[in-house]
Amino acid sequence: RVIITDMNEYRLDLARKMGADAAVDIRSQDLQAVMKEQNLTEGFDVGLEMSGSGAALDQMLSTMRNGGRIALLGIGDKPIPVNMNTIIGKGLALQGIYGRTMDNWHQMSYMVQGGLDLSPVITHRFHYTEYEQGFEAMISGRSGKVILDWE
Repeated sequence: RVIITDMNEYRLDLARKMGADAAVDIRSQDLQAVMKEQNLTEGFDVGLEMSGSGAALDQMLSTMRNGGRIALLGIGDKPIPVNMNTIIGKGLALQGIYGRTMDNWHQMSYMVQGGLDLSPVITHRFHYTEYEQGFEAMISGRSGKVILDWE
C-alpha cells in the first residue's frame, strides 16, 4: 500500500493521479483511521520523510512497524528533536538523503521501463533562462517537479 500525507491539496491530488492507495490531508483526516481502512495493522514497512517537519517525522515514527526503514529526504529549517526511544524500541533504520547509489538508479529505470508513468508529476517546464518562474512555481505550492530545459 502507498499512503501519502500532506497539507497541500494540490500535491495530494498529484499523489492520487499517480495511483496512491490513499492521499491523507493531515489537517482534516486521521492517519490512524486511514491505516485501519487500508488494513495496515502493523504499520508501515518503509517511510519517506520529505518535508523536514519535526511533527511529520514524529508521526511517521509512531506509525512504522517494528524493523521498518525510513529515508530522510526533507531538510528542516532548524534542528529536529527525535524520540530515540521509539527508534530503538521499534528497531527502526533511518537513512539520510537516500537514492544516490547506482542500484537505486537501476531500480528506478526498471520501474520506468515496466510502465511507470511519471508525467503527472512533471507539472511545469521552463527554458533555463526562465528559472525565476520555475522557483515561483515551486514556492507557490502548486507544482510537482519543475523542469528547466537547456535546449
